[in-house]
Amino acid sequence: MSASLPENVALVVLGPGGLALAERLKKALPGSEIHGLKGRADGGDILFTDTMAHVAGLFRAGRPVVGICASGILIRAVAGVLSDKRGEPAVVAVSEDGICAVPLLGGHRGANRLALAIAGATGGVAAVTTAGDVGLGLALDDPPPGWRVANVIAAKAITQTLLAGGPVALVVEAGDAGWITDSSAKFTDGAPTTVRVTDRAIADPGNDLILYPPVLALGVGCERGANAAEVIALVEATLRDAGLAMGAVASVASLDLKSDEPPIHALSEHLSVPARFFTSDELEMEYPRLANPSDVVFAEVGCHGVSEGAALAATGAGGELVVEKTKSARATCAVARAPGNLDPETFGAAQGALTVVGIGPGASGWRTPEVTAALRSADDVVGYSLYLDLVADLIDGVPRHSSDLGFEEDRARQALDLAATGRRVVLVCSGDAGIYALATLVYELLDHDDNAAWNRIAVTVSPGISALQAAAARIGAPLGHDFCAISLSDLLTPAEDIERRLRAASDGDFVVALYNPVSKRRRTQLVLARDILLEGRPPETPVILARNLGRVDETVRVIALADLEPDLVDMLTLVMIGSSQSRILETSAGVRVYTPRGYEQKMEPRP
Repeated sequence: MSASLPENVALVVLGPGGLALAERLKKALPGSEIHGLKGRADGGDILFTDTMAHVAGLFRAGRPVVGICASGILIRAVAGVLSDKRGEPAVVAVSEDGICAVPLLGGHRGANRLALAIAGATGGVAAVTTAGDVGLGLALDDPPPGWRVANVIAAKAITQTLLAGGPVALVVEAGDAGWITDSSAKFTDGAPTTVRVTDRAIADPGNDLILYPPVLALGVGCERGANAAEVIALVEATLRDAGLAMGAVASVASLDLKSDEPPIHALSEHLSVPARFFTSDELEMEYPRLANPSDVVFAEVGCHGVSEGAALAATGAGGELVVEKTKSARATCAVARAPGNLDPETFGAAQGALTVVGIGPGASGWRTPEVTAALRSADDVVGYSLYLDLVADLIDGVPRHSSDLGFEEDRARQALDLAATGRRVVLVCSGDAGIYALATLVYELLDHDDNAAWNRIAVTVSPGISALQAAAARIGAPLGHDFCAISLSDLLTPAEDIERRLRAASDGDFVVALYNPVSKRRRTQLVLARDILLEGRPPETPVILARNLGRVDETVRVIALADLEPDLVDMLTLVMIGSSQSRILETSAGVRVYTPRGYEQKMEPRP
């Protein structure tokens, strides 16, 4: 099991020469994003103006930093915020030609691995200088994924002893320690200091280094509505009484019917391990190995044991039950040990997750980091083909499920079905996912169908910049006072309801953002909206026509309300009509529109 690369890496670029390399590294480092110096590297996902402050802020936030720049720049940027080296993130400097990758800080927190990965992608050299990596070919304080170090402070002294050729013993009581035995480190039986690989809880390790391999599977069952504190307390007591280390737990496992139980996910988070789930048929296959089969449980869920069955199913045919089912008032747990290291990605299924995201109007700079992170971590993406094309760089290699306009319900159902299989699915919308988009449809389907598999999915919504926000930002501040949004499409809303809302907006003198203003067959609603609003506001009221916001052919212009005609707009246009108070301001940058909020009353008179 090889060590994984750090996630959420910030690729810091200070000049145009580094952008091409950053794009290459972005593909080699999953989940990374490009931070570009404004005015010099404007092609980045995120732009900044103060290099020193930006890099220091990333470092303080624990973000791994790969700077395509001179080492000295990064060193000076983080010098004032250095504290405990055991908690510092990785910092790597890379030459613009990609020939040299230098881990500066956090060598055993991913910097060495990043440098090696970068060198592999560029054909360059990783200038790794950490003594253990160079002299021994391993880092005892930076084990593979799933492994835990009980007392990291002991790793330094033991590494130094091994480098000096001194005697250190290796005792492997559990798991596969091939990453240690395959290194160039020489161990001596019976030495006074030991590297001990174990799943036992060690109260006083002395000078020994204790490494916990991922060999234990924790099977858990609970009643619907059980308390998370009760489940966590039961597990901690069970492990403590058995003398087993929490650090050796590789996964929490349970029945798929429990995949939406908050206490199980709270336990997973508490232990910092993934939760995996099995069908009742999969758990029933463990029936011959159960210590405490239950006909009552079988009658309820279709298998004779949840906690014991899940623990055994996770550890596979070679696993053994080391702690039989233990109970609290509303929960059960059991522990099984695998003969080798466990990789939770290879058994059971995760809780399905559906994230409905809004990617904004189109420009990458208007896309939120939360949405970017969701897209980069997706197992599947679903959406209208045009919207998926706008985020193609983020979903390269991810299965795409696209369809045309008019198939919104089909897309939402497909996304729910995919998530129900345990996959991380992202349903892509333009603008904001909750404003005239698919977040509402997803919840409508959950409410309407009451599908048991769908109901176990973790559904979240990640907001985006809506078209009305983008249009307002482009033209000034027309939404400075009260406003509303109305869709003129009568496909889902009766025409009389649209008219009633337009009249209410007119009576309230709201700034009005009109979505779906016209279509090929529908031309009358925009005329109706214009005429209704003209009843209560002047003919010269500013109207903003914003088309293809955030894209290369974007246009934003201002006309008078009296001049608004259907031929001036299409379905890609947002129409924003000012209130009676909205004003036009001529500036050196062009026409701007704003709606006063009343501050003028408080302003001092002009001299």
